Amino acid sequence: MTIELIAQLLMLGCIVGVLAGLLGIGGGLIVVPALLYLLPQVGIDPVDAMQFALGTSLATIILTSGSSALHHLKFGNVEIFAVKFLLPGIVIGGFCGATVAELIPGQYLPRIFGVIVFLLALQMYRSIKIVNQYPMPNAMFTTLSGVIIGTIASLAGIGGGALTVPFLNRYGVEMKKAVGSSSVCGCIIAISGMIGFIWHGAHIDVLPEYSLGYIYLPALLFVSCTSMLTTRIGVRLATKLPTTMLKKVFAVFLMLVSINMLFH
Repeated sequence: MTIELIAQLLMLGCIVGVLAGLLGIGGGLIVVPALLYLLPQVGIDPVDAMQFALGTSLATIILTSGSSALHHLKFGNVEIFAVKFLLPGIVIGGFCGATVAELIPGQYLPRIFGVIVFLLALQMYRSIKIVNQYPMPNAMFTTLSGVIIGTIASLAGIGGGALTVPFLNRYGVEMKKAVGSSSVCGCIIAISGMIGFIWHGAHIDVLPEYSLGYIYLPALLFVSCTSMLTTRIGVRLATKLPTTMLKKVFAVFLMLVSINMLFH
């Protein structure tokens, strides 16, 4: 673990924290490809690097989204009714996503991640233009939606904000509360998914030093310590700035990330 690598992880955390507070995402869409590039530099086998990137990303999201959620709760930006019915499905989906990731050969995971990110980018761009709003669905539909969101999010090592925010917007939740609610959901997805990656990673023959299952602890430490500090900046920006243009720019960025991962 060199000084240069530590600096890169700290900078990564700064960027992730701002985006978490601003857009309601956990930051995994940035953390996963960054760790996939950085982790082999500390001796992690490239064959296992994607699982470690996914698991470590989810672990960072617990702290990042948790910090963001606390700030949003402080500002009253959480839709309690929606979160209450999404959470059971999200818990189930989070563990399911980790299990699916374990069953897929490591060389295919970056491409699957690329496809998911590309579809999320299209969804994020499309959600900007959606003007029709519908009444909040019943508890069963909301819970099943949570299962789908949690599974996809955990499989991609993300907090699911790119799915949760458009879902809540579609059913009449204003943007500020959709972002805040997404932070709460993202934290729960990350906890469930992380447990799955720890469980499955504990069964491999030789774990790298300083790892817990598929969680690489030094990367978790350095990314999280700065991301938790910068989430409040994103939350303040979310209460002041229109996010439409930012979502457009971020959607384009995600498309570029997905293309890079597809050809990884």
